[in-house]
Amino acid sequence: MAALVRVVTHRAGVPQWIALCSGLIQTTLAQQQWGRMLHGTLQRRKNGQSQLTQVCCGLIQTIGTVKQPNRTLHHTNKVFTAKDSPQPSEEKVGAFTKIIEAMGFTGPLKYNKWKIKIAALRMYTCCVEKTDYEEFFNKFQMPDTLNSWFLVAQLHVWMCLVRMKQEGRTGKYMCRYIVHSMWEDVEQRGKVMGIDSAALKTSMRSMTENFYAAIFGYDEGILSDDHVLAAAIWRNLFNKHCEDPRQLEIMVEYIRKQVQHLDAIPGEDLLLSGEVTWRPLVETNAQSIVKPALPTYNDEGL
Repeated sequence: MAALVRVVTHRAGVPQWIALCSGLIQTTLAQQQWGRMLHGTLQRRKNGQSQLTQVCCGLIQTIGTVKQPNRTLHHTNKVFTAKDSPQPSEEKVGAFTKIIEAMGFTGPLKYNKWKIKIAALRMYTCCVEKTDYEEFFNKFQMPDTLNSWFLVAQLHVWMCLVRMKQEGRTGKYMCRYIVHSMWEDVEQRGKVMGIDSAALKTSMRSMTENFYAAIFGYDEGILSDDHVLAAAIWRNLFNKHCEDPRQLEIMVEYIRKQVQHLDAIPGEDLLLSGEVTWRPLVETNAQSIVKPALPTYNDEGL
């Protein structure tokens, strides 16, 4: 910067200084203040070129140390979807918490760990008891087997995981016990159905691989367009046996609206209670997905 000042001082005249300073003024934070100073100096030509040189040299040196200007915040009324919704900032934790979590332990959480475990179990129960599996089996011609039940259950568990991961470290801790509750339930159901222990172990190993593959596919689909999500549904839910595009359309709409519905539930309620509800597979009032019910008022306007 100092070299630039010396070169311009020796080689540029007053017109060149004026052009140079005009460009520099547009890049500085205090544009109006420097504009008034430079204008006043140019008006007083009788003081000679030395004052103009000093002003422009100081201006150039100031540009080198000027900080990033504060940006004006602009507000928008854009409605964010699951694809472009703003992500929550990373939760700040202390050095002690980082150390103990690096060792494999869980640091202090926002709520009591036992409450979170109970809420996780209740949330998984909502995935199992509040979902109409018979409607899925009849609508999509799925066989009534343990594997078909698991495919529908893992889809709803995944949607709960997507929602709870937005709640920072506490939500991620809750996700672990949602998945833990799911595997315990699968094992118990297999035993009740009389499946041989060796066959059940092999089946659960296959389910585990399919579960994490499905999570990866569904995550990619929910962050992409409907074509990618439909492909994930076709691979994971229908096992590549669906030939009716209308069934894929129903499931794409079902997942999108369920994720939107879960996002509207306060995170504190989910962490403490674990209670979730599900929208019907086929909506009778499609407008209710995107348009909330308008409030009603009495005769007094209250």
